[in-house]
This record gives sequence, structure tokens and C-alpha cells, in this order.
Amino acid sequence: MSEEQKPIASQEPSQGGPAEPSKSALKKKAKEEEKAKKAEERKRKEEEAKAAKAAADSVDVAVGSYGKLPLHQSQDETPKEPLKRLDTVGPNDVGNTVLFRARLANSRQQGNKMLFCELRQGLVSIQGLLALNEATEGRPLVSKQMMKFCAAITLESIVLVEGEIKPVDIEIEATTIKHFEVHISKFWTAIAVNPLPVQISAASHAAVADDASEEAKKAAIGLDTRLNHRVIDLRTATNQAIFRIRSGVKHLFREFLDARGFIEFETPKLQGAMTESGASVFKVTYFDRPAFLAQSPQLAKQMIVAGDFERMYEIGPVFRAENSWGPRHMTEFTGMDIEMAIEHHYHETVTLLEDMLIFVFHGLNKRFGQPGGEIEWVRKQWPSEPFVVPEKAVRLRFSEGIKMLRDAGREIEELEDLSTEDEKTLGRLVKEKYNTDFFVLDKFPLKIRPFYTMPDPNDERYSNSYDFFMRGQEILSGAQRVHDAELLKHRMSLVDPPIDPSIMKDYVNAFEYGAPPHAGAGLGLDRIVQFFLNLPNIRLSTVFPRDPGRIAP
Repeated sequence: MSEEQKPIASQEPSQGGPAEPSKSALKKKAKEEEKAKKAEERKRKEEEAKAAKAAADSVDVAVGSYGKLPLHQSQDETPKEPLKRLDTVGPNDVGNTVLFRARLANSRQQGNKMLFCELRQGLVSIQGLLALNEATEGRPLVSKQMMKFCAAITLESIVLVEGEIKPVDIEIEATTIKHFEVHISKFWTAIAVNPLPVQISAASHAAVADDASEEAKKAAIGLDTRLNHRVIDLRTATNQAIFRIRSGVKHLFREFLDARGFIEFETPKLQGAMTESGASVFKVTYFDRPAFLAQSPQLAKQMIVAGDFERMYEIGPVFRAENSWGPRHMTEFTGMDIEMAIEHHYHETVTLLEDMLIFVFHGLNKRFGQPGGEIEWVRKQWPSEPFVVPEKAVRLRFSEGIKMLRDAGREIEELEDLSTEDEKTLGRLVKEKYNTDFFVLDKFPLKIRPFYTMPDPNDERYSNSYDFFMRGQEILSGAQRVHDAELLKHRMSLVDPPIDPSIMKDYVNAFEYGAPPHAGAGLGLDRIVQFFLNLPNIRLSTVFPRDPGRIAP
């Protein structure tokens, strides 16, 4: 058989070679590829959306409307409108945009779209509302970034706020401004503070009673803590009120005396001689010789009267080195002193002092006693009955006071000084009989008064001297003074130990040169404030009190 006639070999592949994919396999593969492609597209879109959102979020529509202000160094002297005082906010401000500085007293965020805050200036506070608004809508733009910044501001920071005054439908309880709020458009931190060691809200609560719960005692702030952090404590509404009232006492004191021809003086507080007893004097080194912090302006004010200024007064510090921790004693206090020449009788001075204090008491009630006024603020924290002021002062002789005490069962000597408990008891008795918290005791025993006190001409056991009382506690001590040089030296010789006139030669010489009959008094400003408001401790009526254990802050 020839080559051409041989059969052709089979062209089918051998069983060991690769097989062609089936139609179902190809279809499955196509689906998987399509799925992966869609997933990749979806991921790309999500990333683009996320990037777009991040880009959108990074655009702060409220830039320039909030933040921390630079340090105030009086950089800009350009005249500007005064900042708004919150105590002037009223109906006429509705719809107006105001700019004011205040303390951030409280802050409360509702969700992520609204922030309520309490903004305080002294005794006055207003509610602020910051509302998220990233579109115009006719309102100021407030961004999420601005909301976040404002919500993080530490309480008691000083902030600068701009906003529109709006009326409210429901009276606001938390602030003193009840019928208006400010819709905030701009909010800057002027002075940022760290968290405080004492919270204003806690300092606004009165001290708890001895029988209070342990929980209440732990939450309460004691007097020492208050005084140790006095700057913070002074921000409370109570203290804002107390020290406005204290200032009012001084204004009324000056107003009354200025209208009656008195002249204000300042006497030295460094003295070369002791005014009264050596046991209560602070001795200091004055260069190479001893000196003393003034226990009173007594010597100087009498010398001023001898210098023909017949009516003088002074308001200034007084120092007493008495180791007393009582609720009405301090080592430094503010004295209000007067001295005046008399024409016929020392009761001219007593009557003037009575009228002056009644003028002060009525003035305080008129200026600070209105609803929502300072006196009401103080009573919220330190509850008390109103101070009862008579139209005419009740004046009793010392001997009459002794009789009232004895009739009430108190055992007391006729010519001995009154104890604190005796004074309080007498105050209650006078209140019951005369319905007054203010009275005068006249004609004190001579032996318990200073050497410069004029003796009673009719009874050598007594003197022309007097004390004034508020709620049964002494706030004023005064007398007719000895104006005759020889009698003065005699009285100095009777002191135990005797006083050598040469030690006070300038003072004694003032009477050698001739001085008119005169009388006067020293009043304790801190006590007047304490007892008018019935505060439990005199340190509450003094901004930075000094006592045997405290010389700071």
C-alpha cells in the first residue's frame, strides 16, 4: 500500500489535554466580575461623598463670630459705643442688637442644635440662646464649630457677647431678667479661667445647721473656705448685695453730716502714743523708735476740734490687738468717727447721732429694700426679720437698763459694764416694750469709760457718755470729752497704771491752748452692716477680714 493510500490519523485531542470552559462557568465568572466592579464603584462614590462632606464640614460659616480674644492691652484707642449694662435692659431694647461683657455663670446644651447660657453682671443676669443655623434664613450664621467652642467654655470665664434682645412667652426663673433673653450671634472668650476650687452655686447656700444631715454638711461651704477663696465668694449675689449696702451706709453717713456743716478729715494711723489701754495695741518699729497702730482717731479728732474745725468726721481703719475670735470682733475694722463742739449740752451730739442713724436706716431701706433689691438678696441666703427702725430713738439711762435686766431675772452689778449676753437680753426687752431694734443707753458709770470722758456733774459715779445698740449689740460708743487741761491731767492720773501727760504732750497741749466743749462718737461700720442685715458673723460684712488667725488674703 502506497503512502497516499494510508488512512488519515484521527484529529481529536487526547484525553490528557485542557478542557474548554462550559457556558455556566463563563456566566458565573461574568457575574463575579460585574459584582466586583459595582462594589468598587460604590466604594469610590462613598469615598467621594465622605470627602465632599469633610470638605463641606471644614467650611466654617461662622468664622469671625466666635473664638478667644487677644490679650487686652488697650491696643485700640478708637472711640466706641459703651458696652451694654444688663441692668438697663428693658422693653425698649427688644429687637436691638447689643454688645456686652459678662461672666458665663451657667451653660446647658440641648442636643447639638441649641445652647442655653446664663450671663451675669454683678447682681443682674440674662438668659442667652445660641441656635445652630448654617443657612442664612434671615438669621445670623451659627456653625457646628461655633456651637462646639461655646459649649466648652469654662464657667466663670469672662465673655463678650453680641446678640438681639427678644421677649419670651414664659417667665425665665434662673435669671434676674425674667421677660427677655438675648439671641446670640457672636460669642468670644475675653478671659478664660480654669475650673474653680469653689463653685458659685455652692457658695450661694447658707451654712448648714448643726443638726443637718452629713450629706448637707459635706456640700456646705464653711466660713473659712469662703474667706480662703474670697475673690470667688465675692461674686455671689449675696456678697454683691452686702457690699453695695455697706457702701450705702458710708454714702448716707457722709450725706447727713455734710448737710450739717461737718468736714471730713483723715487722721494718722501710725501714732507715737497709745490711745487707750496698752493691752489692745499693735506695736510697730518706726525707724529707730516705737510706734503704734491707731486704736482710734480719738486724740487726733479732739485736736482738730481744738484747731477750730468745730464739726469733723472720718471714715478709716482702726486696729485692736485683742485676741478675740467672737462673731463681732476683728483686729482691724472700719471706724466712722465724728467730733463736734457743743453749745449747751452734750445731748446735742446724742440727738444728732440718733437722727443720723435713723436717717441711715431709712435710707438703706429706701435704696436697697425694694422687691428684688439687695436686702432681699441677702435674706435669701441669710434669713432674718427686717430691722425695725423707730421714728424717734428710744433713749434710756444706764441705770434704767440695769433695772430692766434685774426685773427680767439677770443678776448684774449697778456700776459694772454689760456683758454681751446682758446687751442681747436688754435688746430683746427693749424690742418687746418699745418695738424697736435700735436704742441708746446714756450716763454710763465713769469707772468703765476712758480717761477723756467728762464726769457727770450731778453724780460722780456716772459720766456724760453713751452707747448705741442694734438688735441688742453695741455699734457706737461716745461721750462728752474733757476739754479742760487740768481736769484731763487729773483724769489721766487716776488710770491704772497712771498715764504720764508728757507721753501725750501734744494732745494735752491742745487743751492748754484752749478747746471748746465738745463731744463725739466712734461707730463700727462693719457692725452696722452685720446687725442691720443680721449676719451671723462680722467677717461676712468685711471684704478681707483680719482676726487673730487670719492675715490673708
